Amino acid sequence: MARQITGAVIEELNAPFKLETLEVDDQPKAHEVLVHIVASGICHSDEAVRNGSAGDYPYPGVVGHEGAGIVEKVGSSVTTVKEGDHVILSYDYDGTCQNCLTGHPSSCVNWGQLNFAGVRPDGSVAFTREDGSPIHNFFNQSSFTTETLVQERNVTVIDKDIDLRKVGPLGCGFVTGSGTVFNGLDPEEGSTIAIVGTGAVGSAALMAAKIKGCSKIICVDIHDSRLEMAKELGATDTINSLNEDWVAKVKELTNGQGVNYAIDTTGISAIMHQAITALASGGHLAPIAVTAKTLEFLPWNEITALQKHIDGVLMGDAVPQLGIQTLIDFWKAGDFPFDKLEKFYTFEQVNEANKASNDGSVIKPVMIIDDSYKPGE
Repeated sequence: MARQITGAVIEELNAPFKLETLEVDDQPKAHEVLVHIVASGICHSDEAVRNGSAGDYPYPGVVGHEGAGIVEKVGSSVTTVKEGDHVILSYDYDGTCQNCLTGHPSSCVNWGQLNFAGVRPDGSVAFTREDGSPIHNFFNQSSFTTETLVQERNVTVIDKDIDLRKVGPLGCGFVTGSGTVFNGLDPEEGSTIAIVGTGAVGSAALMAAKIKGCSKIICVDIHDSRLEMAKELGATDTINSLNEDWVAKVKELTNGQGVNYAIDTTGISAIMHQAITALASGGHLAPIAVTAKTLEFLPWNEITALQKHIDGVLMGDAVPQLGIQTLIDFWKAGDFPFDKLEKFYTFEQVNEANKASNDGSVIKPVMIIDDSYKPGE
């Protein structure tokens, strides 16, 4: 059986999103969950799929991977989720490989297949057009839809008193930035960190660095409005790299030493190189943008002689079902005010919201897909 839904479809490379009537499989398989989407954040990874920088994607498809909603049905073998639960959606993982079993599901050996193949684990599609032609999914989630079919491991259950319109971005952008600090780099109290790019991911990293007790949190961007927000969130220093040599300024702020840690969210080769240069001896860089750009190594004396490190961190090395709840707890305590970064759009404004994300005018656009939803009900 199938039910009619509305989805924002990408037809081909660089095409705009187009709202279409689709059909979704109405009968979840054993480990699947049917979710009514209330809201979804827009992430740079969605744009990376649209413009091709995330690699091959089987168009046509529905992206979106920061969904929040209400469970409508569950499969026969689902044990952690029930009908009526309020949930945040994140990435999928198999739960059985060595990396999953040791607490690193973002390093799942089947991560690429599960999240980027565009089909369910058994190879079938969740969505079709009314003529029966296939529509591919993304992250086994596709939250740019009114209803979606996900795997049980995509789902984190949250309290029903939490506003679902706000929390979808905790499933990707915010858990990625914060997790890169909490899990990937794990800076010592009193250490120094530079964060290049203060969008959603960089801002989450900034808030996490403040929680970790970093003595200097230096934020670099080309948008003064973002840098002002970074100060509000806890940056000790900000640098507009259009106006000055940011690496030289970082060295000046750290008595000529450089920072112990750096995070690049831009994905621009030259800036990633600069971030390595901005490190102190023994420092660590986490380049975490989704990008087609390459990071070529600098001369021996810049890397090996100074024992600098480049750390790969995907999705903040976070276990979603644990990391998302941790962020909610920090948010409730006033330590992770991610909702200051959000701006709401209607579903029909999907292309406007995507443009605002790309041009930097909005840090975290969120589409309200169900405008009848009322928090707490």
